[in-house]
This record gives sequence, structure tokens and C-alpha cells, in this order.
Amino acid sequence: MIKTTLEQIANVVDGNFPSSAESAALPVSAVATDNRQITGGELFVAIAGERVDGNRFAAVALTAGATGVLTADRAAAEASGAPADRIITVADPILALGKIAHDQEQAVRKSSQPNFKVIGVTGSVGKTTTKDLLADLLRWRGPIIAPPGSFNNELGLPLTVLRAHEDTATLVLEMGADHIGNLDYLTGIAAPDISVVLAVARAHLGEFGGIENVAKAKSELVTGTRSDGVVVLNYDDERVRAMARLAPGKVVFFSVSGQYREGVWASNIATDPTGKATFTLHHAGEAAQVALNLVGTHHVANALAAATVAIELGATVADCATRLSQARADSPHRMDVWESAGVRIIDDSYNANPDSMRAGLQALAHIGQGQRTIAVLGQMLELGEASASEHESIGHTVADLGIDKLIALGDGVETMALAAQNDGVEVHRVADISEARLLLDRLVCNGDVVLLKGSNGSGVWQLADALKEKER
Repeated sequence: MIKTTLEQIANVVDGNFPSSAESAALPVSAVATDNRQITGGELFVAIAGERVDGNRFAAVALTAGATGVLTADRAAAEASGAPADRIITVADPILALGKIAHDQEQAVRKSSQPNFKVIGVTGSVGKTTTKDLLADLLRWRGPIIAPPGSFNNELGLPLTVLRAHEDTATLVLEMGADHIGNLDYLTGIAAPDISVVLAVARAHLGEFGGIENVAKAKSELVTGTRSDGVVVLNYDDERVRAMARLAPGKVVFFSVSGQYREGVWASNIATDPTGKATFTLHHAGEAAQVALNLVGTHHVANALAAATVAIELGATVADCATRLSQARADSPHRMDVWESAGVRIIDDSYNANPDSMRAGLQALAHIGQGQRTIAVLGQMLELGEASASEHESIGHTVADLGIDKLIALGDGVETMALAAQNDGVEVHRVADISEARLLLDRLVCNGDVVLLKGSNGSGVWQLADALKEKER
């Protein structure tokens, strides 16, 4: 964040700030929404959540070194002991945070770093992995902001933008959407110089009401790209390919299938004995071999997208191949493969939709060839009226791939469990993480391969954390 003052921030957010001469000039060098993150010089954004009201910790944050407090509830912040002349009041702190982030992004663009670029990434699958790959591929450009994890909403994205400073060369922003209009808002905070749309899949159907609305929402990243920017699209996804007509400027494609060879494309896609993807990367007559450190051939699309961005910014095919082969996805619970007491665990538990669930099961079947395979699957959330049929389809996929055992975890998985059982799979139903862990302790043997997969809200990631903690 480029250093500013409380008074300047109050002006940006049009906030109520009964400042003193002293407090108006206080410097702000960072923003925090958790008082435990305060180290000195931050603006503390007090958010009243469902479980915790940040206003209760306003005075604690100031004592820890925060410069001021941004809140919608002045009375609550003052009740915590925060002085009035250190409090900026707004109608909505999260919207105000977006305004601060936009102002800072504009300030970075006007700074001494002439090569500053914002990269925006969206898609129903692959956003976080692509962002992680870009963090490695673009490091050669200079200081880069691409934090591990998924900070892709109206709170997380501004916080990521606010990590940029005068020397930042590249800001990689993951942009998520569960409603039409989300990406319009996020691109209004930081319009990308290069936008990437990976895929339109059957995710958040309950919120969007159909896959065509998913496509419409993702296309907002395209229309939100800077007029002199570049749009990177997946040629193999017809809904993504159709977004080219919406682009304000240059469009480039990548293609896993190799159907389109005018952009970046792949051939010779395979997996090594550990399930990690290998392929040949092509662009403009050049080719180089890539060996990813990522399990599953579905990651080839993410790698091609990242390479396309890097090439647009000046990297060679050889450079991209080398960096992709060295890159690692730093964000947790995304095809993270590790061993526990002789059992190989495939932890892909961060989130799930029908497409990513099938990809995970395919990876399990491949890695587990000749071994016993066990899928621990939680509910795929936000599928709306399609939920029962989509879960049933996954149950059939479990059987079709020859998975030996299915542990169906929690609510909403009844049709999946029944479909797999009717197809001859050994199925176990468990109510919660504790039951799942006890069952795994009884079932698994040395040499087994276990997949952990489910939507974030299903809690499968907690089982992954518990199993990993057991090894420490």
C-alpha cells in the first residue's frame, strides 16, 4: 500500500471523520480486518460479522498500533474505548474498502513502476491454481502480489490490491462470482490489463439459475478489461470462446485439445507414474516439454492459461516450460498429494463442483492403478434444483472409474451414495468428520490411495487437516 493519511482515506470513502489536526495527519500504510494482524500503521476495518463484531476490538486494534478505525457503527467502536477522532464512519465498510483499494490501484499505476500490470483470473474451475502458477511464471518481471489461497470476493480482492506498492510489477487477482454483477464490481476496483477466463462449468447453479447465467457472470471480466488490455480465453470451452466478441481489445486463445493452433496449445498430454501431468507446450512454431508438479491432466488448461499470459508479457516458450516445470501450487487443499502411514492421500478438499469432482476421481483412478482406491466425498453445494441429479451422476462416475470404496460424508449425498451402491461400489455413509476419521482408521491399509473432495462448506477439508496433523 502506498502510504496515505486518515484524512485522505476519509475523503476517498466520503466518510464521517470528526478529526483533530493531529489525527487527520496520521499515516496509514496498510489495512487489516483482524486486530490480531495489527503491527503498526494500519487502518482497522471493523466488520460486524455473523459471529464476531469487529467493533468490539476497535480500541484493542488502536492500542496494538492501528492508526484509525473504519466502521459503520461509531457508537459500538467508541463503546470499545476507541476515541472519536480516530474513527471514520461509513454506511458499508466493505464497499468503502473497495473504494480505498481502487484509489490505491490508481496510485500504483501513477507511481514510478512503468511496467505495472494487473492480471485478472476467473472461471468455474482452476482459478487458484492458475493464479499460483502465474506467481511463479511472472516473478521475472519484478515484485509480484499473488497471495496463496482464494481471496477472490468483495472483501478478499480489495485486501489483495492493498498489498501492492510503488515497486509492484505484477498484481494477480483471482476473481470469483456467485451472482451476476460480482465481476462488474471487482473489475471496477482494479480493471485488468490481462484477463483470463478458464471455463464455464456447473458451479453455483443454485445461485445463478442455469449455466448460461454462469457464462454471463464470467463474461463480466472480459467487458471489465482495460480498453488497451488483452483477453485470454479457453478456445475449447464454447461458452468461453464466444466471449471474444465482448472483448474491448486484443483476444488470444489457448487450447488443450490443439483444435486452435494460432495461440498457445498442447500436445502429447500424459501423466507420470505419480499422476502428475506432462505435455508439450506450443506457440508460434516453438515447442518445449513441460512436466508439472500438479496431479491430474486437468491442470494442463491452467498451465496453458498461465503460459499465455507470460508470453503476452514477453516470456519465451522455453522460459514458460522451465518455470511451469518448477512451479508449485502454494494454496492448500488443491490436489495436494502426501502419505500418511503408508496410505497416499489426494487432498482436493478446498471446493467442488461436478467438473472438478470428476477430475479428482479420474486422478484417484489413475494414481491408484493396481491399488485399492477410496473416495471420501462430501456434498457439492449451490447446485440448486440440479443437486440430486448431479450427485447421482457422480455416484455413477465412481463406479465407472472402478473406485473400490465410497465414503459419503454428511448431508446432501444420498443420491450419490445410492447410485454408486446400485452400480456395485462398496458404500459407507458417515454423518460428520469424526465418523469419517474413525471409519478411515478401520478401513485403510498400507498401499491404499484415498481422495478427499467436497465443497468448502461440506467440511471435508477439516478431515484433511486432521489427517495431516496426525502426521506431525
